[in-house]
Amino acid sequence: MEKVVIIGSGCAGMTAALYSARANLRPLVLTGHQPGGLLTTTTIVENYPGFPEGIDGYELMSRMQKQAERFGARVQFATVEAADLSRQPFKLTVDGELLETETIIIASGAGHRHIGLDSEHKLENKGVTYCATCDGALPLFRNKPLVVVGGGDSACEEAMYLTRFGSMVHLVHRRDTLRASIIMAERALANPKITPVWDSVVTEVLDLKAGKVTGVRLKNVKTNTESVLDCSGVFVAIGHIPNTQIFKGVLDMDENGYIIPKRGTATNVPGVFVAGDCADHVYRQAVTAAGLGCAAAIDVERYLAARNE
Repeated sequence: MEKVVIIGSGCAGMTAALYSARANLRPLVLTGHQPGGLLTTTTIVENYPGFPEGIDGYELMSRMQKQAERFGARVQFATVEAADLSRQPFKLTVDGELLETETIIIASGAGHRHIGLDSEHKLENKGVTYCATCDGALPLFRNKPLVVVGGGDSACEEAMYLTRFGSMVHLVHRRDTLRASIIMAERALANPKITPVWDSVVTEVLDLKAGKVTGVRLKNVKTNTESVLDCSGVFVAIGHIPNTQIFKGVLDMDENGYIIPKRGTATNVPGVFVAGDCADHVYRQAVTAAGLGCAAAIDVERYLAARNE
């Protein structure tokens, strides 16, 4: 029987692990498919406090894990496949094995949102990707024209990173201004290798017959005119989908699948708490996720203390 199981190993999960470990709760962290969370797919994180020169995302998460483990947190590279929250102790199916726990902190984060095109799906890993830092340096993309789809901070960061490798980067956005933070937008638009393509959406990724990306078909949302833009890679950066599917119908969520906390980090199921990007669709920053992880661990500690009085 575990006292607390933390689902997810990003900033929220590892901070929750640190605080609950220091409270002698010996938390068990289940990493999920992506140990360290989405931050491990970024290059330099410039806006996490305490690192004036910036820090590599993977290194930051490695340090967080070591810090939590120092105080007794246990990290298991495993994925939660199902959850029975109908009664306590809660029952989790973890890689086919049953696990029981008194409390749960859900810090499962979010995954990359897809455009939703059949051609996008079929050309995934053949020129369509969702992570520039993971794939941008591949020979497939070097000295070739590339497309980034999106207009937020992630899209700008992806586009700027890809200028190191591609001959030019087309930033395709459905609006006529970027929704990224001012500093990120200014950096992207000032880069001579980045060309914005405004008011446009990708309607097809070319070319299925070739078995690789050769271009994209675009539609201007204001004029409805279509065009073809030649490229060798499509990097999709249009947001995220919370990893909360296994809790659907049990935990209160909004229409997009983000878990809605009731008081502090508590959910509608007593003993189940939530932190990070699976509950936060507004800020979605590493530092806010860490703060929520801290809050969730404190809420768990108080919940368990009240039960044992």
